[in-house]
Amino acid sequence: MQLNGIAHVQLTVSDLQRARAFWAPLFELFEMKILIDADNYFYGIGSRTGIALSPSDEGKGEPFDQRRVGLHHLCLRARERAQVDEIHEVVLGLGATIVHPPREDGFAPGYYSLLFEDPDGIRIEVNHVPGKGHLPS
Repeated sequence: MQLNGIAHVQLTVSDLQRARAFWAPLFELFEMKILIDADNYFYGIGSRTGIALSPSDEGKGEPFDQRRVGLHHLCLRARERAQVDEIHEVVLGLGATIVHPPREDGFAPGYYSLLFEDPDGIRIEVNHVPGKGHLPS
């Protein structure tokens, strides 16, 4: 059986208002429609992707650590290399911490990626891989 991608990813954040202010411009850039914008949930879908944000429970405001059990990082796939550069400019304007600017890496032929952190330090990668990457042509 072959799956049809990932329906959504839900990120737990320490401050939903702050996270919403960071993610809303990205949802717009990614042509994602905001389905839920409530006090305790922010959810957008589009580009065959869903991203949800919800606040952490009281007393659970520990900072994100990608080496703990759970999410290591979220990687979104751009359709074109130039989109990675465009997203870089947008996240710079949002004050994101840039782990590495757009660059080529050896993960797959032509692999080009950006790695940044949201306000909670959750790492977000955006990459472009031409063709089918590791999959046979």
